[in-house]
Amino acid sequence: MNDMLAPAAPLLDPITVEVIGASLSSIVEETGEALIRASYSTNIKERRDCSTALFNAAGYTLCQAEHIPIHLGSFIGIVPHIMKLHPVGDMRPGDVFVGNDAYAGGGTHLPDIVLAEPIFVDGKIAAWTVNLAHHSDFADRGHAHIYQEGLRIPPVRLYREGALQKDIQDLILLNCQVPRERLSDLRAQMAANRVGVRRFQALCAKYGTATVLAAGERLLDYAERKMRAGIAAMPDGTWRFDDLFDSPEIAENLPLSVEVTIKGDSMSLHFEAPDQLRAGLNMTYTALLATAYYVVKSVVDPTILPNSGLARPLTVTARAGSVLNCVHPAAVNGRVQTCQRVSDLILGALAQAVPERVTACSNSCCSVATFIGTRKDDGSIWVYLETMGGGAGARAHKDGLDGVHVHVTNTSNLPVEALEIEYPLTLMRYELVADSGGAGTYRGGMGMRRMYRADADCRVRVDVSRLAGRSSSWGLFGGAAGGHGAIECGPGVVFDHDSAVLKAGQWFALVSPGAGGYGPASARDAETVARDLACGAISPAFAKETYHETCPPA
Repeated sequence: MNDMLAPAAPLLDPITVEVIGASLSSIVEETGEALIRASYSTNIKERRDCSTALFNAAGYTLCQAEHIPIHLGSFIGIVPHIMKLHPVGDMRPGDVFVGNDAYAGGGTHLPDIVLAEPIFVDGKIAAWTVNLAHHSDFADRGHAHIYQEGLRIPPVRLYREGALQKDIQDLILLNCQVPRERLSDLRAQMAANRVGVRRFQALCAKYGTATVLAAGERLLDYAERKMRAGIAAMPDGTWRFDDLFDSPEIAENLPLSVEVTIKGDSMSLHFEAPDQLRAGLNMTYTALLATAYYVVKSVVDPTILPNSGLARPLTVTARAGSVLNCVHPAAVNGRVQTCQRVSDLILGALAQAVPERVTACSNSCCSVATFIGTRKDDGSIWVYLETMGGGAGARAHKDGLDGVHVHVTNTSNLPVEALEIEYPLTLMRYELVADSGGAGTYRGGMGMRRMYRADADCRVRVDVSRLAGRSSSWGLFGGAAGGHGAIECGPGVVFDHDSAVLKAGQWFALVSPGAGGYGPASARDAETVARDLACGAISPAFAKETYHETCPPA
């Protein structure tokens, strides 16, 4: 660590710290936009399934762009892994490390490939610029263990002093199903890192390196102080919440629970879960940390800076070898599904402490359809990944949002025109699902339905949860549960658990769950019920059955 710059301690006024903090946030947002604009695949250029961050020389998060919270789970592990495997004294300007492995690379699942580059100022490492892109490539694979899920990349140099290590790149591309997309997206990630390096070096040139690094330390301390102050304003106590996790990938529901303890200005979260699965639904510990940090921040104080300081008052534990803290060689490809359930698990516990700050249960999953097929013109493989929004939980004073991504996911939908131009698929229906928002004084958000027709033979794999007869998105304080997720099959389409073969002309629909309501339905305003009925959020039968006392006459 001798070659890293030790933060100096110049006198800093709050205005300078604030200006530098805003500049750091601007850098990660700009690098994110550079990645999106330069990328090739629809998953990044359209759906924005990527994230960017800056880390200090010691590997602590300085700031993360407002992209996708779960990606923090990959970020917080990779820089420490790099410094463990590669002597810092041997690093040079232009070195770029690539990694994705959940066990030897600090990642959370293999499609999320991270590029990390040390930023040198005056010959020493001052910070790291890091970006992650979800490479929608590792499809049509098993999920019994990590070795089935794709190429595992420990942190290795992809560039050495600015020179591409072509043998490393060739090894990666040879293991990809759509190498052209992978190459173009890796180049976009490299371009984004160059932006991060140049902008951070320019910031150091403007304010002085010692001042910038000292401001970074102050920002970490400030985030800690705000988190501690927010926790201290909450009541002391211990609260427990239990829920069930279901997925087409597994036959049995999984019981999950959390126990949240607040004492003074600190909070601990202890999770209990069954043993890790022979399925891709396990979470690494860093994925659990990223999920907990996001939820606690959103409840305690959403304005807390997204850096490592906010984690100092928090203790997060789960049994090693369990679904929520898996160990090698557990499969992890679908870990976001479990992360989503953990998010609502924490909210269920905190609702008992600060009910006015917590939403009812959201759709609790990230509904996914992954298609793979072969193009007729050149025989090349195509892969298309789609993630869908669903209902967001009703709030203490507002309805939940309809058809949105919630919690640790935050991608955009792919526009219909882009989908149908690039892939042999037709979107037949794209709609909000009436009656899927949980009834209440404030209604839960509605789920979505997307109906796909295959225009050429292909295969599809889906992730969905809150299935009928298995679990529901719960309401709060008398609010009703949200509607169920579902897979709706056209003639001849049969799903084997989570997968199906589609012949040209066949269709299926994926339905995402709705969210829970907040407060008793009997207290909902009659005019609001009439508005819901008029806009199709609820059907006449639902209005009559649920809001019979306040439903306007037919």
